[in-house]
Amino acid sequence: MKIKKKERQRLLMELLEGNPFMTDEELSAHFGVSIQTIRLDRMEQNIPELRERIKDVAYKQRDSVIALAPEEVFGEIVDLVLEERAISIFDVGPEHVFERSGIARGHHLFAQANSLAVALVNNEFVLTAKASIQFTRPVRVGERVVAKAEMAGKGSGRTRILVTSHVNQEVVFTGEFAMYQQNETEERPQQ
Repeated sequence: MKIKKKERQRLLMELLEGNPFMTDEELSAHFGVSIQTIRLDRMEQNIPELRERIKDVAYKQRDSVIALAPEEVFGEIVDLVLEERAISIFDVGPEHVFERSGIARGHHLFAQANSLAVALVNNEFVLTAKASIQFTRPVRVGERVVAKAEMAGKGSGRTRILVTSHVNQEVVFTGEFAMYQQNETEERPQQ
């Protein structure tokens, strides 16, 4: 049964409040209407396009990161609860891939995961002490990588963080990071 326009628009607003990262294509499939209909519904309801919704969420999270300046974060952090969990999004562009194969360079996926792990720790001085990583499938230009990090343990100046990166619900990268953070009694390194 077809949903009436007003009801669809109401449901669209509710759906995007719960998950602002849904694409117009995903919304189209969810509601069984054309992408153009979704775009018109968004315009009528003053719902910004995906890129603007992501920027809005990232902007709201910007002050939460303690260990990194905003320009040092690789990817856009869209959710951050210090010492618990974090999520970032990285859109793979032509500048991130090998020219011949179109496959993303691994250091970009690592940088996204590593900066997310650093951001998760509630300390101004955080370094990666050790990382165990695995790439599970190639990522290509045009794909969106969603990295999710969670704190797995803490003790003696080290924090263990697990990061899993997905493209369309498929795991493309996993990492276990041992993060070193300076404790209160240690002196800061001289610059």
